[in-house]
Amino acid sequence: MSQRQDEKLLKQLGELLEKAASGDIAAFELLIAEYEKLIFSQAFRMMGNAWDARDAAQESLIKIYKNIHKCHDIHSFKSWIRAITNNTCIDELRRRGNKREDSLNRMFETEEGEVELQFESTDPGPEAVLLGIEKQERIQLAINRLPVKYKTLIVLRDINGLSYEELAETTGLSLGTVKSRLSRSREKLKKLLAGEY
Repeated sequence: MSQRQDEKLLKQLGELLEKAASGDIAAFELLIAEYEKLIFSQAFRMMGNAWDARDAAQESLIKIYKNIHKCHDIHSFKSWIRAITNNTCIDELRRRGNKREDSLNRMFETEEGEVELQFESTDPGPEAVLLGIEKQERIQLAINRLPVKYKTLIVLRDINGLSYEELAETTGLSLGTVKSRLSRSREKLKKLLAGEY
């Protein structure tokens, strides 16, 4: 997308934000459609599975809707909704006592019987698919074992690609704290993956 197209999209999103802040539900729905994937992706990485991520994303959307009048600048909107999603997930993890899932492949009861959560892969061969899924599960399980304050930074920086400045804005931490805590987070994750922690 060119810079001109980016500016045009930002202007349109800014207009939607103004309307949504004034109570226009249709404008809110159009605005959120641009950010739904971001919200769910962040919730999934924080919660560790799709079912809990859906609940956290839904709760985040409700909070965003109720508080949209507090965000007046489309340039900070993305960071603002990340912060709400992040805090919603942290609250839920704390409420549970940060209980961890033993496996991403859990069984779920449906009307048709029990089904297992499965991951689709575009890898060509079955061996590559299996190795890829095992690696993803291993990394996600290790991330799930991190304390929330470390998990948050790993998800936001290393998975969602936020800059250090965006991390500081999203988490409310100073830039120096973000950098040092992220370093400790990565060190703990490496130890978890190596089986030392």
